[in-house]
Amino acid sequence: MTPQDHGPAVSLTRPRRLRPGSRVAVVAPSGPVPADRLEEGLAVLRGWGLEPVVGPHVRSEHPELDYLAGSDRGRAEDLRAAWCDPSMEAVLCARGGYGAHRMVDLVDWAAIRAAGPKAFVGYSDITVLHEAFALRAGFATLHGPMAATETFLKDAATREHLRATLFEPETVRTLGLESAAALVPGRARGLLYGGCVSLLAADLGTPGGRTGARGGLLVIEDTGEEPYRLDGILTRLLRSGALDGVAGVACGSWRECGPYEKIRAVLADRLGPLGIPVVEELGFGHGTTALTIPLGVPAVLDAPADGGRCTLTVEAPALL
Repeated sequence: MTPQDHGPAVSLTRPRRLRPGSRVAVVAPSGPVPADRLEEGLAVLRGWGLEPVVGPHVRSEHPELDYLAGSDRGRAEDLRAAWCDPSMEAVLCARGGYGAHRMVDLVDWAAIRAAGPKAFVGYSDITVLHEAFALRAGFATLHGPMAATETFLKDAATREHLRATLFEPETVRTLGLESAAALVPGRARGLLYGGCVSLLAADLGTPGGRTGARGGLLVIEDTGEEPYRLDGILTRLLRSGALDGVAGVACGSWRECGPYEKIRAVLADRLGPLGIPVVEELGFGHGTTALTIPLGVPAVLDAPADGGRCTLTVEAPALL
């Protein structure tokens, strides 16, 4: 049995916060990284007082499949090596794209568990790895912006929220942009999990995948999924039982998913009958501002019926 086989009922082990001078590994578990964006992102990290170390395959490209940053085994080994290096205090993803599903089962998760928790940051395709860290290692992670992505490089609020989460996590325990609104009013407490919803659906039935959501607070977002496809993704999660027992849902951005009123209709139709609080547009994912959401820690989702501010409040700092 792995630490979290069936659902997010038990809090996961949190990593330690960073400090000026911390060495952090930058890896690319999925797609290749544009050189100019990588250098710009590394400069931001150095400006925070960190010492970033770039993984061997971050600047690589698969010889035939140019949407991958090198071979599956190479990307898996980069992650293992970075995690098991005691001098590295965090592992930050450079970008998402596609490819994490191809390498996740090649990672030595026993070695990862033995090395202990570290701050791990990413989103989009990296959702697959967030799930693996939770289910196979029992570690809390951070659904947050990646060092060589447009949102991280262009949006100051996105950068500052990640920086504060890594260095001063007690200052960012209440999350939610002004856009957050109650799709289904209510209040719920649970353990945060989730990410890119199409990746959660793709993970169903795979080794170590979730079979339920008992006691969980689900966070979901996506990009490039038309309303009918989002309907299908949510329907698959519902039919599989993967959402059984979920306490509440916080939704982030739906970039390039079609007119938002149609997305809202799908969310209301598929999630409303669950009878749990649902918040829309909380402010994470592929949007213009992307808050960092701790995964694997207890939180309270507030969706007031009177139109008051909707928030997600982490009950303890994301990092120790």
